[in-house]
Amino acid sequence: MGNSVGDLAAGMLLLASPDLLDPNFVDAVVLLLDVNDDGALGVVLNRPSALPVSEVLADWGDVVEEPEVLFQGGPVSADGALAVALASPGGESAVGFRVVVDRLGLLDLDTPAELVAGTVERLRIFAGYAGWGAGQLQDEIEEGSWYVVPGQPDDAFRLDTRDLWRQVMRRQPGDLAFHATRPADPDLN
Repeated sequence: MGNSVGDLAAGMLLLASPDLLDPNFVDAVVLLLDVNDDGALGVVLNRPSALPVSEVLADWGDVVEEPEVLFQGGPVSADGALAVALASPGGESAVGFRVVVDRLGLLDLDTPAELVAGTVERLRIFAGYAGWGAGQLQDEIEEGSWYVVPGQPDDAFRLDTRDLWRQVMRRQPGDLAFHATRPADPDLN
């Protein structure tokens, strides 16, 4: 599994630019989980649903980070689930855990929950994901649809994600931080 193509790498965040009008991705913050020559895959971090995890995946309802709801990870395979987890120190080699970057990784939801106990500090489950074919994401970035910025482990587990886009943007150096203060609708200025 290749880790990076240019500046793109697993663990990086994509922030939708104001030019990106696809309703799936307006103001989206996407955590890249895999980047290689065949394309890229990630989950949208700031789209909580109203559906409790316990109603869909009973074993995991008490394990996931609050709010204990499924998040809409993206338009691809929306009936499937991806679990993003932060391994406990030393838990990176735990059963069913696949490292993405550092202690952040993907947890196989077919793993018995009792085997996971103690190996994972934080967990969030996403319905569906965002996917790009070979070169597609690079093209979108060149067109100005996405800002690519470093991610932090906590980004995937925020309690309140409504302000995530601005919070991530605000910690960026230089001109990028300027975008964090832009009004949601420039016409209101």
